[in-house]
Amino acid sequence: MNSKKCPDCSSISKRPIVRRDFLQAAASLAAIPLASRMVYGEPTRTSKAETMVGEFHASLSEQQRAEICRPFSDPLRSKVHANWHVTKPLIGSDFYTVSQREMIDKIVRAVTSEEGYERLQRQMDDDDGGQSAYSVAVFGNPAAGDFQWLLTGRHLTLRADGDSLPKTAFGGGMVYGHSEEKSAAENIFYYQTKKVNEVFAMLDKDQAKQALLSSAAPKETEIRIQGEKGNFAGLAVSAMNKEQKVLVKDCMKTLLAPYRKEDGDEAMKLIDAAGGIDQLRFAFYQQEDIGKDKVWDIWRIEGPSTVVHFRGAPHVHAYINIAHV
Repeated sequence: MNSKKCPDCSSISKRPIVRRDFLQAAASLAAIPLASRMVYGEPTRTSKAETMVGEFHASLSEQQRAEICRPFSDPLRSKVHANWHVTKPLIGSDFYTVSQREMIDKIVRAVTSEEGYERLQRQMDDDDGGQSAYSVAVFGNPAAGDFQWLLTGRHLTLRADGDSLPKTAFGGGMVYGHSEEKSAAENIFYYQTKKVNEVFAMLDKDQAKQALLSSAAPKETEIRIQGEKGNFAGLAVSAMNKEQKVLVKDCMKTLLAPYRKEDGDEAMKLIDAAGGIDQLRFAFYQQEDIGKDKVWDIWRIEGPSTVVHFRGAPHVHAYINIAHV
């Protein structure tokens, strides 16, 4: 791993890696009720990840709950940052039992796709020595009401909330990244930049002029959902032809692929509810073109319900926020 410092990332010391091939978790937690106000239907409070969150919460001692459990209304639940710990105890510490660490890994597996899980495990290994160096919290009570499980650490945020926040994909803003800086292509998320740049390569001269911006990109943490009256930079998908729109849909599928299908499905339903992909805009930024190859490393997809911000230089910090306001 390249050790060049990023101004947005304070260093976190390496911790030992906890074994990753964890045992299968126990059966579903029957005490978790179905959501009574579900709008889009997925995920649910009885989805695999949410069921395991309930079991994890039930396994905690009073001392553990005092350390990592918070009210659902706690503002930390909504915090979005590329490098922070939501609670002090690390997954690999003696604070957790072996069984609890297994449950945490099972939740991570359940909120990601098979490919996404493997990719994020590599990211955690590269960026901070493994999943053991990350932290978790539970907001609310999975057995009695609204709740959210949150994992945070260097270049990663994962959530599971059983749709406790209606019309909000993933339960809030998501973060991913990677510190590899030797070349853009060595970053494990470079495939996303390549896919989105395929859209740029299909644009005609006038479209490319609208999509490629010489101005500085917005601050990476500016991922507030603006709604239909928002101000969005770049080229509108509505101005693209049919073939270009097919590629846009494929791009969105690629960006959502690391996560479980339930979250991806809900994200696309929320985009459709806000007018569909026609309402999205693609913006590419000329700044920090790694290798001067005109494969734009900083790009943003934004619309009334959507923000995807990808900063590929000096290394990847990426954010996804999808909600229908």
